[in-house]
Amino acid sequence: MDELDLSVAWARANMPLTEREIAALDSLSDIRLACSVHLEEKSVPFLEALLDKGAQLFLTTCNPYTVRDEVVKRLAAHGAKTHAWKGMMVEDQAKGTRAALAWGPTHLYEMGATLVGQLLSAKGAAEGSIVAGLEATGSGISRIGDLMREGHSLTFPVFNCDDVPIKEGLHNRHLVGLSTWHTFMERTRLSLHGRRVVVVGFGLVGQGVAEVARAFGGTVSVAEKDGVRALFAQYAGYRVGTVEELIPEADVVVTATGRPGVLGARLFQSLKKGCFLLNVGHTPDEIDVNALGPRKAVVPFVEEVSPSGRPVFLFSGGSMANLTAGYGDSLNSFDVTMATLAAGVRFLFNAEAGRFPPGLHALPRSAWEQVAQRASGV
Repeated sequence: MDELDLSVAWARANMPLTEREIAALDSLSDIRLACSVHLEEKSVPFLEALLDKGAQLFLTTCNPYTVRDEVVKRLAAHGAKTHAWKGMMVEDQAKGTRAALAWGPTHLYEMGATLVGQLLSAKGAAEGSIVAGLEATGSGISRIGDLMREGHSLTFPVFNCDDVPIKEGLHNRHLVGLSTWHTFMERTRLSLHGRRVVVVGFGLVGQGVAEVARAFGGTVSVAEKDGVRALFAQYAGYRVGTVEELIPEADVVVTATGRPGVLGARLFQSLKKGCFLLNVGHTPDEIDVNALGPRKAVVPFVEEVSPSGRPVFLFSGGSMANLTAGYGDSLNSFDVTMATLAAGVRFLFNAEAGRFPPGLHALPRSAWEQVAQRASGV
C-alpha cells in the first residue's frame, strides 16, 4: 500500500459515522453529481462510495491550494471525471466550472457556490437538468444570497448544510480554530506566547480562532464591522476595534470573514516588521496576495514579503491555513462533519428534495438528525 492508501484506510477506520452513511446509500445509477469541493484525503471514502454505488461524478475544486493531486488521480482511476490540480490558475478553475455544468449534472455538491454562482450569473444550459444542490459553506451561502438580492433566481432547490447545528456549532465554531493554530505552530515552529493576534471577523469561525489563540498564549484583539458580533467579542473579553486601528500593533493577523479583499495594499502599509498574515476563511482571496509584491520562501508554507519596505510573512499563500498547510480537522471530529455532508448529499437523491420549490432552503432536520444522535450516543 502507498501512503495515500494508508491514509484513506486510516480515515475509514476512524470515521465510523461517515462509514455508516456510506453503507446506507442506495443504487445511484441515474445520478450525475457535479462536485466543487476540497479534494483531499478525508473526502476519498465518500466520493469513492458514490462511484461504487453507480453514480457518475464530475470533480472540480473549490480551492486550488487544498487539492491533493494524488487524490484526484485516485478518483479518476476509480471512474470520476476530473478537472482539478494543485495550484491551478483562476482561468483553469473557471474552465472546470463551465465543463462541470456542460457535462449535464442532475445534482450539485459544493463548497463556495462556484457552480450555482456560474448558473445564476451566466444562465448556463445545465439548469434544466438539475434536480437539487447542496452548499456546505457560509461563504457559498452568502454568495448565493448576494446574487439573489441582485435579482438572479434559482430554478431548483439548494439546501444549506452550513447552518446545520452540528456543522456550524462543531466544525465552524471549534475545530477550524484548533486545527489552524496546530498547523501554524507546526509549520512555523513558533508559539503564540507573547504575540498580539488580530482576528478579522467574529463569526463562528472567528470566535473559535480567537478562543484557541488566547488559550495558546496569544493576546487577542478582534476587528469586526457588525455591531452585534463586535458586542459578542467585547463580552468575551477581547479588545475590539477597526482593522485599521488594530493591525499596526499585530504580530499575527488572521482573516476569518469568507469575503474577498479584506486585507489589501492600503492596510499592508501599516504592518509592523515580522508580522504574520494568514487566512482561515473559505475564500482564498481574503488577503490580496498580489499586492504584497515578490515572495521569498523561508520554510515550507512561509514566505517573506515586503509590501511597505518592512519584511512580513505570508502563511500558506493566503489560502485557508488549516487545510492548505495542514490536514484540517482531526479525523474523529471531522467524522461528524463528513457524516452530516454525506447525509445531506444522500437527501438530495431522495424524491423529497426535488419536491421543494426553487430557492435556498435549510437542510431538513430529518436529513441529519440521526447523525447527531449517533455522535452523541443519545
